[in-house]
Amino acid sequence: MRKLYRFNGGVHPPQHKADSSRQPIQKPPLPEKLVIPLHQHIGNSAKAIVEAGEIVLKGQMIGKAEGYVSSAVHAPTSGKILSVGFEPVPHPSGLNDLCITLIPDGREEWIALQPLDYPNMDPNALRNRLRDAGVVGLGGAVFPSFIKLNAANKKIRTLVLNGAECEPYITCDDLLMQERATEIVEGAKIMRHMLQAEEVVLGIEDNKPRAISAMKEAAEGNEIEVVAVPTIYPGGGAKQLIRVLTGIEVPAGERSTDLGVQCFNVATAASVYRAVHFGEPVLSRIVTVTGNVRHPGNYDALIGTPIDHLIAQAERLDGSTGAIMGGPMMGFDLPSTSVPVVKATNCVIVKSRKLFPEKPQPMPCIRCGKCAESCPADLQPQELYWFSKAENFGKAQEYALFDCIECGACSYVCPSHIPLVQFYRYAKSEIWAQEREKKAADLARFRHDFRLERMEREKREKAEKLAQKSAQDAKPMEKE
Repeated sequence: MRKLYRFNGGVHPPQHKADSSRQPIQKPPLPEKLVIPLHQHIGNSAKAIVEAGEIVLKGQMIGKAEGYVSSAVHAPTSGKILSVGFEPVPHPSGLNDLCITLIPDGREEWIALQPLDYPNMDPNALRNRLRDAGVVGLGGAVFPSFIKLNAANKKIRTLVLNGAECEPYITCDDLLMQERATEIVEGAKIMRHMLQAEEVVLGIEDNKPRAISAMKEAAEGNEIEVVAVPTIYPGGGAKQLIRVLTGIEVPAGERSTDLGVQCFNVATAASVYRAVHFGEPVLSRIVTVTGNVRHPGNYDALIGTPIDHLIAQAERLDGSTGAIMGGPMMGFDLPSTSVPVVKATNCVIVKSRKLFPEKPQPMPCIRCGKCAESCPADLQPQELYWFSKAENFGKAQEYALFDCIECGACSYVCPSHIPLVQFYRYAKSEIWAQEREKKAADLARFRHDFRLERMEREKREKAEKLAQKSAQDAKPMEKE
């Protein structure tokens, strides 16, 4: 039996998972239109390779990966491209982004799919196929998976599969593990092959007994260890789960791969399986729709589906006051429920005043230390709060601001109701803005200095040419 370890801190917020986990995964009807953002992964946006008026097939690439850290996007169904332009997207800023709008034709006509013989493929070619299939982390980080599957000459001893799903309300991974355990296991086998990992360990919080049972049955005989881990938030964070399962603490500034561990979400493993065994790109994802709705549940939604369309299936109740994408701890208020489902959309919580009462006004910090006790990253949240509030960003960085995973545990336990995470996010954004400004200023200074140097060089060259010409003109006169 595997020995389990503990990480510092953590909290136990109410789970609110039972309502949405009672029904099997449902397939919503095809919406009237799909809006597919070109930037729904970490890194560079995909580059549109279709134009308005084009007819596309299901699974056809419509956005090509641009640069190394990028991933492709695809047509979730067959139909006609209505437009390529800026549309509202699910983002805390409420700003628009470049999207491709597709009108489905209802035929669901696929492109020709080509399964991959992955054991006999060149590793780089296999990773490129996953990049072109749009496979990214579906646990929320949406980092292009082909990069994480490149060990870069580092020995990976342990491949960790993350089925913890620690945040309240979210049950999409729970239902995925219950209903598609074999797909996850097959995807894990492909990942193990790519990373040449010595062992595969799947961690699932112990409040998901049916998922644990289904995964143990599917993993039997496949050298994959399924482990029930204690239910605590944020036990599903990659560093926290690695600590619990292996005892390895990933230091600040290092990656888990430096210590021989790589971590993927179970939904990512399932998408790797479908991309390799069937040639299918990522066209849909399971989304929990819960909160102030009549029929909470999980929906296998096409990427680009309006969130309104999903909420309509669950039947929004009276008294709704907006919606959250993600969980109540790390999610954000949607600017509108007309925005589309993207690869990062794991949950939509319809809010009401009963479920999410108005937050009390913040009061002064009393330095009780509860935030430090709950911090899973072993930080000093109250100090980070003071430095962020005072805009002393240098000092905030000295106190490891960027080690904060923004889990919200500190805000949850704060008796003064201070929105601590909001201050940390503000400080990070200001530091990034200052760094961008500094880079721009350095570039402008370099260009200015280069221009002055070029002008001086041209002046010298011109003077030398004039001197040479004068010398040549003087020679005939000397002969006379």
